[in-house]
Amino acid sequence: MQIIKLNATESTNAYLKELLAEVALKDFTVVMAREQSKGRGQMGTVWESEPGKNLTFSVLKRFDNFLVSNQFMINVLVSMALYEHLKKLHIPDLRVKWPNDILSGHHKIAGILIENILSGDKIQSSVIGIGLNVNQIHFNNLPNVSSLKLISGKNLDLEELLKSLLETMGEMFDILKSKNSTKGNALLEKYKSVLFRKDKPSTFRNENDELFMGFITDVSQEGKLIITLEDGIKKEFGLKEIKLLY
Repeated sequence: MQIIKLNATESTNAYLKELLAEVALKDFTVVMAREQSKGRGQMGTVWESEPGKNLTFSVLKRFDNFLVSNQFMINVLVSMALYEHLKKLHIPDLRVKWPNDILSGHHKIAGILIENILSGDKIQSSVIGIGLNVNQIHFNNLPNVSSLKLISGKNLDLEELLKSLLETMGEMFDILKSKNSTKGNALLEKYKSVLFRKDKPSTFRNENDELFMGFITDVSQEGKLIITLEDGIKKEFGLKEIKLLY
């Protein structure tokens, strides 16, 4: 495993993708930055992070014969790697907010941005960006955001945390390598079981900016959120079609 450490960059995902276009990088090459000036989250959102206080890094994962139709499994593996590792650190009330924010209670502590590089109907490689709030304690009045230090009261060593988290991610991806469908299905079911607001009445906003009520009941194999509406009808929604409100 090669870890490239940067003092500052606009985005670790962008840096890793540019490097990948120029150099033959090994599987699980990692780029970590002390400071990101233009860190990104899902749907073009900005990931704000105080320099030197958090983990902001990207991982290159290469695949052999992995179909685009199964891409949501990458999201599940990375989300559950974060979930399981934070569980070992005794972070309470962990949940995954669909598709891949990690919460403690109602507070976001980590986000994931996965960008896939395709070849036909197969994923050649993925650039997996992760932002994990570790030692930062002030968030400029951002709502529903926290850090491991605020939750646990402990200051954590960033490099040690990165190393152990990468080990957990590697173990998760070994499930794909082994092509063990039983373990893969069990992991998907675990992901579903820890979804934030699952089976609870929740408010959503659709792409037309309309509010509606429903219950998160499942996630499809393609990663779409399945919501049971007030009239009992189940409907699937993609990432750009819906937003779960707190």
